[in-house]
Amino acid sequence: MKHGIVFFIAGLVLAPPALAFDWNKALEDAMGKTSGQPAGTAASPGVDALSNADINAGLKEALTRGADSAVAQLGVKDGFYGNPALKIPLPKNLQKIDKTMRMFGMGSQADELVLAMNRAAEAAVPEAKTLLVGAVKAMTLDDARGILTGGPTSATDFFRSKTETQLTERFGPIVKAITDKTSLAQQYNRYAGQAAQFNLIDKNQASVEQYVTRQSLDRLYRLIGEKEQAIRANPMQAGSDLLRLVFGAVK
Repeated sequence: MKHGIVFFIAGLVLAPPALAFDWNKALEDAMGKTSGQPAGTAASPGVDALSNADINAGLKEALTRGADSAVAQLGVKDGFYGNPALKIPLPKNLQKIDKTMRMFGMGSQADELVLAMNRAAEAAVPEAKTLLVGAVKAMTLDDARGILTGGPTSATDFFRSKTETQLTERFGPIVKAITDKTSLAQQYNRYAGQAAQFNLIDKNQASVEQYVTRQSLDRLYRLIGEKEQAIRANPMQAGSDLLRLVFGAVK
């Protein structure tokens, strides 16, 4: 039976994953479109009236809150696995043969891998806090103004540009240590790695740890963006005079 799954995986030709998040609709109200001002245009008079110190401090407070909240939510048991909206599924190629695996009595291996992937993500996410907070502390006034008056993905783009490379390096070993304990992950890595060399699958799926790392980061940045969106959409409910002042000026 073990050889069956080996041949199934070895014969797969996969399409790359398609995980994307549409921020435009979610943030358009907060970024000035309700007032007829396209995203990315000059700041409104309300923003111009703010001091540089208020803008800088307000954005740092908002982003720190978002980062802290997202890490706290995801970096615990069931942060991923227990949330259907955030749970990491099998890689696309394994999803294609999941039913066949279960027909051959191998469903427990697939379930074990899904659990391991999500537990690995939950274990890796706390590594993000230091880098995310560090990126906020190092934010310049130009960064702050760009995020405050920029497009719908400005905060997410800022965090990605400052932390993604380092977080990928930190997440990888943690994820690998956990997922390598499952036999299916080892078999997947063997054949997916070979397929990636011939461009038969997306390089982000060339190993389980690469796949889980990418999925984890995508969900982390998405959740940070959702926390930011909540502040932008309802600055009066933010519980902070500074956030009400800064984000209220954008609306």
